Amino acid sequence: MPTLMETVTMADWFRETANWVFLLIAFPTVFGAWRTVSSDNIVRAVLYLVVALGGTAAMFLMLGAAFIGWTVVLVYIGAVVILFLMGIMITRAPLGAEAKLSHGREVKVPAALLSGILFAVIAGSVVDAFGASIIRPFEPTLTTDLANVLFGRFIIPFEVVSFVLLAALIGGIVLARQDDVGGLE
Repeated sequence: MPTLMETVTMADWFRETANWVFLLIAFPTVFGAWRTVSSDNIVRAVLYLVVALGGTAAMFLMLGAAFIGWTVVLVYIGAVVILFLMGIMITRAPLGAEAKLSHGREVKVPAALLSGILFAVIAGSVVDAFGASIIRPFEPTLTTDLANVLFGRFIIPFEVVSFVLLAALIGGIVLARQDDVGGLE
């Protein structure tokens, strides 16, 4: 068993069961993320987002960050995705592919190139920082420690964010309503 920051080979990496579990989670997560941004149907895109977020939550759980993993499940999958679907239903957004909703090659090609460059920079930074070393996880952070920091020191920003989200929800409902108010159009 390698120690903290010990150099390992690729064969050693594949001998670890956790790495195989990671790959089983990573491939559907990357596929879900890709289909989220490439799907022509908005409802399917949201469902692929659920796959991507579920994989992200599973990776957090693998890392011992149970609080963050379950928060991703409750907040993002349980609330944000439902909010997206409700917004789609309220606004009567088109469910099929429409030419005017998609950008042409003049936007897609530079976006793909920029994404590739960003990936290369981030991957290069990670390889430069860690190389062929592996880092063993430390003790997981306890939920009580997170709660003490979040609801102690950061209670005001936490409450401000909740009011901003409430204002965004109310604004979305107001914009989505199609009522004729006092004959004004």
